[in-house]
Amino acid sequence: MKLKILLILCLIAQFGFSQNEKIENHIYKKGTFSMYWGWNRAAYTKSDITFKGTDYNFELMDVIAKDRQSPFNVKTYFSPTKMTIPQYNFRIGYFIKDHYQLSFGADHMKYVMEQYNTVKINGTISKSGTSYDGIYDNANIVLADTFLKFEHTDGLNYENFELRRFDVLFQVKNFCFSANEGLGVGFLLPRTNTTLLNNPRYDEFHLAGFGTSVVLALNLTFFKYFFIQSEWKGGFISMPDIRTTMHKEDRASQHFLFSQYNVVFGANFRIPCKKNPKD
Repeated sequence: MKLKILLILCLIAQFGFSQNEKIENHIYKKGTFSMYWGWNRAAYTKSDITFKGTDYNFELMDVIAKDRQSPFNVKTYFSPTKMTIPQYNFRIGYFIKDHYQLSFGADHMKYVMEQYNTVKINGTISKSGTSYDGIYDNANIVLADTFLKFEHTDGLNYENFELRRFDVLFQVKNFCFSANEGLGVGFLLPRTNTTLLNNPRYDEFHLAGFGTSVVLALNLTFFKYFFIQSEWKGGFISMPDIRTTMHKEDRASQHFLFSQYNVVFGANFRIPCKKNPKD
């Protein structure tokens, strides 16, 4: 009986190895491209935000923010003209060597400061023509919309490069389960929706800072070419140069940690070329 069990385990191991070898030759081989699209939910740590302008220089402490994913409906999520409205992820990658992929992608998150929370404020506001003029020393202030509205809602755009390693876990017929993990670095190009004091609403894209991240993912590939992937990504975002009003001297700065959960759908493909006899 022990000998039979040992033989069965050897056969399973041999079968698993041969299947993994076959899959790797198709989807995780040097020269393979992949592309995906999907959606995310995100969370953020509290953040200290500094606002500087001609007539003010103040800092808000421990500001709370959350994401804003669009309610699901087919038209919003799948219409070519509206599919960039939800929080989405897009990525295209190339295997620079077996198992190792270099990719570029856009993580479109949304960052919404929670209104009407009470936070601490330090600094000065003068000549704003509002009741908020004054000198603040660790004072309490309510984040009313008459004082401040602050959102990166179109969005908190983390454009980034990643290096990932892919490894097959096991394969069952035409279905392959694998894991990948990697590191990323990129820049932040938010479109910040801000209403500050007596200034009119401002909402323009601006290169605001940089980010770094790590990612862990589980992948289900079927029929070699198509896949569904679940990802967790976490990282650090620093934005020292956020535009807040139409006046170029008005700026904000902040940094925080983020966590992102993604579900994406994609495909693997190879661009046809002259066959290499050694390939």
